[in-house]
Amino acid sequence: MSLLQEFKAFAARGNVIDMAVGIIIGAAFGKIVSSFVGDVIMPPIGLLLGGVDFTDLVIPLKAADGSTPAVVIAYGRFIQAIIDFLIIAFAIFMGLKTINTLKRKEEGAIEPIVSTKEQELLSEIRDLLKVQQQK
Repeated sequence: MSLLQEFKAFAARGNVIDMAVGIIIGAAFGKIVSSFVGDVIMPPIGLLLGGVDFTDLVIPLKAADGSTPAVVIAYGRFIQAIIDFLIIAFAIFMGLKTINTLKRKEEGAIEPIVSTKEQELLSEIRDLLKVQQQK
């Protein structure tokens, strides 16, 4: 099998396509969450903290010269990224929890296997043979 045929077989699998769709939706969801955190959540928190804009929270290491920009540790952006991550992780957790709950309900909906008369008789014979072998 040629390399091109192997790649085609790999790419045509359902799992690979599902994964690609998940990655694309995840990237879009990440942008939505980033906007939600940056534009909706952080401004009220900053207002409660005295009008602080978290993206402006920095520790300067070197002041800007005429030709070089300032060197800073932007810990405010880091805090915002942590909040982004926590919201995304919580949303994924809730989604997986819902999926697992639905799977459990589907598994519970399976009808129990009903034994036939022959199966019951065979089980009785097996049990009697076990008793005889133990004696």
